[in-house]
Amino acid sequence: MKLTFDIEPVEQARPRATRMGRRIRLYDPKKVSVYKKQLAMMCKFQYKDQPLSGQLTVNLKFYRHVQSSVSKKERKLRLIGAHRPTVKPDVDNYIKSTLDGLNGLLWGDDNQIVKIVAEKFYSDRPRIEIEVERLEQNEDGRGGTGAKE
Repeated sequence: MKLTFDIEPVEQARPRATRMGRRIRLYDPKKVSVYKKQLAMMCKFQYKDQPLSGQLTVNLKFYRHVQSSVSKKERKLRLIGAHRPTVKPDVDNYIKSTLDGLNGLLWGDDNQIVKIVAEKFYSDRPRIEIEVERLEQNEDGRGGTGAKE
């Protein structure tokens, strides 16, 4: 299954904490919380089936804006993919916020994901492209080649 979400990727930031007497409550920063809610709404609009079960393979492509401070030549190189983002945020922080935002919608829980491939790109159209495959089980119980959803 392939889905595209037209949203600027947002990295998972460290959780914030508040103290209520002796209890400590952890929560996402507002930017991350809004991102996860928007991502969930987009997913509900595009994917109307039950969450996938079993072992899953996920391929993620994160497209982010080109910084306005770069030269025209550098901008062109970034847009054609010759130069890829090697600046913060880290790809693993993009992965975390995105997988958490899709929990219970595309899959029951992100612990079902046994393989992840993730890449960062530049684009004039920020977005997230996701491809999910369910791994078929062999008779010995090990995952097989995978079947596209």
